[in-house]
Amino acid sequence: MPPELETDTTVSANSDTLNRDSTTASSVSTASIPSTDSTSETVEQVKRVASQIVDSLGEFPKYFGEFFQEYRRPLLALGLIFGAFISVKLTLAILEAINDVPVLAPLFELIGLIYSGWFIYRYLLKASNRSELASEMNALKDQILGRASQM
Repeated sequence: MPPELETDTTVSANSDTLNRDSTTASSVSTASIPSTDSTSETVEQVKRVASQIVDSLGEFPKYFGEFFQEYRRPLLALGLIFGAFISVKLTLAILEAINDVPVLAPLFELIGLIYSGWFIYRYLLKASNRSELASEMNALKDQILGRASQM
């Protein structure tokens, strides 16, 4: 077959395909237009769903309050555990940052040694000072546990 005829055949085949596609597209576009009855039903369904969502969101504070009242102690326990965990991590991060400063780590060790020496000298060397420390510790324990208010 000569090359001119091959090109003409290809062009005519492509035009047939385009004609079939345009016919299909026009039939699809007219078939997909919904009727007004189904549109109004869809709008009503959307309105019902939207009103249910709004009602549910309006009741959310009530549900949240009931949930918190029912699970108050476990939620507080979890909150305290989480808070303690965050506090420990934050404290360790701060101490790590302080230890990275060359002069501060030995300075804090020296301060700790001096305070420990003072505490031993002040409270632990003499029996009278030890009894004073014991009475202060008992008073603090009673204050924390609330035993003094019961008497």
